[in-house]
Amino acid sequence: MLRTEPLTQTAAGVRRIPTAANAAIIAAQLLALAACFVAASRLHGFWPVAGLAVAFGILMNSVYSIIHEAEHAMLFPDRRINEAAGVLMALFFPAPFHLLRQGHIGHHLRNRSDDEAFDLYFDGDNVVWRWLVWLGILTGFYYLLVVLTNAIAIAAPFILDRRHYKVERHVNVDRASAAFLESFNPAHLRQIRIEGIAAIALHASIVWGLRIPIAHYLALYAAFGFSWSAMQYVHHYGTERHVTRGARNLWIFGPIDALWLNHNWHRAHHEHPTVPWVHLPRLARGDFPQPRRFLPWMYLKMWRGPRPTNEHVENKYAGRIIQ
Repeated sequence: MLRTEPLTQTAAGVRRIPTAANAAIIAAQLLALAACFVAASRLHGFWPVAGLAVAFGILMNSVYSIIHEAEHAMLFPDRRINEAAGVLMALFFPAPFHLLRQGHIGHHLRNRSDDEAFDLYFDGDNVVWRWLVWLGILTGFYYLLVVLTNAIAIAAPFILDRRHYKVERHVNVDRASAAFLESFNPAHLRQIRIEGIAAIALHASIVWGLRIPIAHYLALYAAFGFSWSAMQYVHHYGTERHVTRGARNLWIFGPIDALWLNHNWHRAHHEHPTVPWVHLPRLARGDFPQPRRFLPWMYLKMWRGPRPTNEHVENKYAGRIIQ
């Protein structure tokens, strides 16, 4: 997909997919999700529900790490099993797997270019809009927008199909959205629509079947949505304007970093997007050592907001359709 830095270990070694470990992790995550939903139906009081919501947020970011491996076809060697597992786990996000994948692979192509530099604004940009987008990332509204794509995929799938209208990438209001639509593959629309219906049906069944109070359900997903959204750009904030080097390795807490499947080794992942999660720490330490910064501190620094710049970086992959 992208030209990356040379690997210091044998290609077979660093690209070996930990199939058994991934299968065991998925099974454990499904059991933990079931336990959280049951607990949400039985707990009472603010603090018990708040504690459960925090735990659920940590768990769901681990689930997203599994989805992320599937997006890169690194979850299972068999492509059909890989995508089936990705679809299943994305239902709990909840969002269509093939829509998440379109956005994420596009992110790798657009990273730190003018099409995806959320922490910057240029002459002629609407600064108020840039701040609103930035605050949406920091506070969880970006997650809400992604979840709303379920409704869009079902009720108005044509909105996602660039063939119905001309996409202007060089716009001042929301260039990132235009770039996403420009690279979106409409061949996946039918599957995205089916996955959106399945996601809504699953969550309606969970809430109704377990009689989970809506406030409890929303608390769980608010905790996840906030944490997921807040971390979507923390690894890129203020980094080099380069498609693969424009990322940062972070850390938060050993057990959580492990639960999140080394997702915080983010520069290592961007430089080697075909390397499964289990190999990233060793590869990063031995290849191009970079200091790891504390994730919460980097998140707090992001509240400085977007800054002006005159440096322009072209998206060299503009117009490439995601397969």
